[in-house]
Amino acid sequence: MLTWIVVIVVAALVVVAIVLFNRLVRARQMAREGWSGIDVQLKRRSDLIPPLVDSVKGYAAHERDLLTKVTGLRGAARAMAADDVAQRGAIEGALSSALGQLIAVAEAYPDLKASGNFLALQQQLSDLENEIQMARRYYNGAVRNLNILIESFPSNLIAGPFGFAPMAYFELDDAAARAAPRVSV
Repeated sequence: MLTWIVVIVVAALVVVAIVLFNRLVRARQMAREGWSGIDVQLKRRSDLIPPLVDSVKGYAAHERDLLTKVTGLRGAARAMAADDVAQRGAIEGALSSALGQLIAVAEAYPDLKASGNFLALQQQLSDLENEIQMARRYYNGAVRNLNILIESFPSNLIAGPFGFAPMAYFELDDAAARAAPRVSV
């Protein structure tokens, strides 16, 4: 009878150890999955921001080039001798063409589209930062659950011998890093 009691107690302890070990493994995998989510979002930000910034810069450069062209042609027209009709006509024609392009840009894009591109860039950055924040929350929650299991009794009796160590939270240590990212265009 005593043998059966010992066998049942040992079997119960083994079952409890297996259940606790599996909970620890599940919690560790959830934390790793959470980190993978953060990594994916950070990679997306790394991959998306340069093309977005380049597209905004490209559009701004297009407007800047057009304005520079208009200003240059206007200056050239003013500097021309009044009696050089052919040359002045050519410059004024070019200036008219450039002004037409500028008016077409202004009519087609009343907000000059550059601000629209910038607003789109801001919105995409904001969405991406929100996704990173959600991934960070998921990861920190998974890490919290793992760390509670590792530090609480009786799972700490299993965690130590099997090499489960507390994981670090994904936190921003630098106050400047907590600020929204700034993108210069």
